[in-house]
Amino acid sequence: MSWQTAVETTVTGLGYELVDCERSAGGLLRVTIDKLAPQAAAGELITVDDCEKVTRQLQYVLEVEAFDYARLEVSSPGLDRPLRNAAHYARFAGQEIDITLKLPFQGRKKYRGIVSAQPGATNDQAWRLVFDDGAAEQALDFTLDEVRDAKLVPVISFKGRGGEPAPDRKPGQRGVIKPKKAAKKQAGEPSEAAPGQDKVDGGLKQ
Repeated sequence: MSWQTAVETTVTGLGYELVDCERSAGGLLRVTIDKLAPQAAAGELITVDDCEKVTRQLQYVLEVEAFDYARLEVSSPGLDRPLRNAAHYARFAGQEIDITLKLPFQGRKKYRGIVSAQPGATNDQAWRLVFDDGAAEQALDFTLDEVRDAKLVPVISFKGRGGEPAPDRKPGQRGVIKPKKAAKKQAGEPSEAAPGQDKVDGGLKQ
């Protein structure tokens, strides 16, 4: 079993979604978790208690499996939640995201717009971004292997993501165009922990 598999199995087994996990050269193991889509749609947020629960279980599993790491950090994804796989894109279809392509298209790599599945797509790797270039509405079709980085555009609202869109909002402008039920507002980025100390960071308690 790899350390990635151990982390994913542990997090999903506890009833959370694994958003991301990475291991730095210095031994920092950073794990990002979120509520499952139905729970998030109902208004549930990741709390410090959730992060502590996952931290304790991961510490036990990693010790049993003899995976070496210097420090463990578990946190919520924040407002600008990263999108790493097809399931993430499907969960937030209809919302505004920022993407950075691996190779430039029409002279640029970075785009902001509303994401949706490509019409007639035969797999979950083909997506479309509708954006406003200042003159007209444009559509960019892409596959996930063409994307270097993707994340949600932060929505500053006490109601979190979702709700009724502004009537004059256009694709590519800040905010949500056609929101579906999705995750509520998350906590910000985690602060630094002392060297050698495992760290947890949750969302705002409601």
